Amino acid sequence: MSNGTKPVDALRFPAILYHREHTWLQADGDAARVGISDYAQDELGDIIFFELPAVGQRFAAGQSFGSVESVKVVSTLYMPVGGEVLAVNDALADTPELANRDPYGDGWIIAVKPDGPGRGGLLTSREYREYLKTLK
Repeated sequence: MSNGTKPVDALRFPAILYHREHTWLQADGDAARVGISDYAQDELGDIIFFELPAVGQRFAAGQSFGSVESVKVVSTLYMPVGGEVLAVNDALADTPELANRDPYGDGWIIAVKPDGPGRGGLLTSREYREYLKTLK
């Protein structure tokens, strides 16, 4: 990913945690939602398809859990934390562009039960923004 249309400072980075491979994690009690960052959706362009895991599958932090296809490219989705998939956003099957329109809301991808507390190697929104500036 390298040809997004917006500069990093024009993108949204809510106060949640981010993986260096452009997924995010937002805790909600014992569960957490996972999605792609505003940066990722901007770089991908128009998203047309998601390949997603089944509920109950387990993944390690950093492991591939699916893919996202845009008109430009197919990209791998990486788990920000290890854990079990509790839910999949079924709306993405019919409306994958939700991830473009609202990557931190209706465009969430999966809900997981993380293996443990803590942020591991995840980045804060400020750290992620600074990391992205090194990629441009």
